[in-house]
Amino acid sequence: MKKKMLAGLLSFAMIFSLTACGGSTTTEEPAPTEEPAVEETAEPAAGDAKTGFAVISSVAKSKDAAEEDGLAQTDSLAVAVIVDKDGKIVNAVIDSAQTKINFSKEGKITTDLATIFKSKVDMGEEYGMKKASAIGKEWNEQAAAFADYVKGKTVEEIKGIAVTEEGVPTGDDIKGSVTVKVKDFIAGIEKAAANAKEIGASSTDKLGLAIETNIAKSKDAGDEVGLAQAYSTYVVTTTDADGKITSAIIDGSQANINFDSTGKITSDLTAELKTKQELGEGYGMKKASAIGKEWNEQADAFAEFIKGKTADEVKGMKVSADGLTEEEELKSSVTVHVTDFIKLAEASVKKAN
Repeated sequence: MKKKMLAGLLSFAMIFSLTACGGSTTTEEPAPTEEPAVEETAEPAAGDAKTGFAVISSVAKSKDAAEEDGLAQTDSLAVAVIVDKDGKIVNAVIDSAQTKINFSKEGKITTDLATIFKSKVDMGEEYGMKKASAIGKEWNEQAAAFADYVKGKTVEEIKGIAVTEEGVPTGDDIKGSVTVKVKDFIAGIEKAAANAKEIGASSTDKLGLAIETNIAKSKDAGDEVGLAQAYSTYVVTTTDADGKITSAIIDGSQANINFDSTGKITSDLTAELKTKQELGEGYGMKKASAIGKEWNEQADAFAEFIKGKTADEVKGMKVSADGLTEEEELKSSVTVHVTDFIKLAEASVKKAN
């Protein structure tokens, strides 16, 4: 009997010892400690933003010829924007094409018709504002500073930027970098944002704008009035991290100023000036087009074709000696000259920031 009791006590002691040491297979493991949840930041989806462009042109500074040559001056402010899904400007570029064509009191053009006019951004210090600037900054520097300042703002917030009666910004956070009049900048941004469409851009894309102007179609006055024509071409591109074009906009403007054989301007210098995109069928190419397409339709087809391409791939597109596309996919939709489109698309991508 004593032996049985002793054996029972030993068995109990062994079970107690195993349980205390965690050796029992029936003992539950402690619940694992949960790791704190890490909130992932979603990357912007491709094509989650809108690309917009606008041009505001004026010929108001033109003047008749007298003892000095007359002046046909066109000022075309160009603004490109990327607008995110919340309506905020996430990127902006501001530039201007200023074209000055002189003519004599005999109605003869005195400016070389082979002149190619650079935009103010491309001119840089050649434009000559820096030496007269109270803050020592050139026009392109001030335009870039304002474009940077509006990033993250809605159009309504931009319209609310405080300015003087002359249109110069007064805020302490901007007046040290921008002393030019910004009313047109603001109007251009508003118009570009209103024009913006979802055509492939992402809110993180780079944005570029290239402009070039020629006056080749200008002519002297004679039996008919003379013509001072500023012909500007604009190409906007957005590019992704791999340098590929995600969206593109192509536009053009033709400012025609007429003058007679005495050097007097006969055009209305207050008339509204529209771009070719704004004119649409009003431009009048469709009726003369072999493929029945208007200028803006052909420009849009070219812009769509270059999406997904790099600057080098655009530069390598096949073109005839006459400047017409030899890309089979484009022949049925684009019959206008594309040399300038290609050159400016390449420049736009390379200038993008």
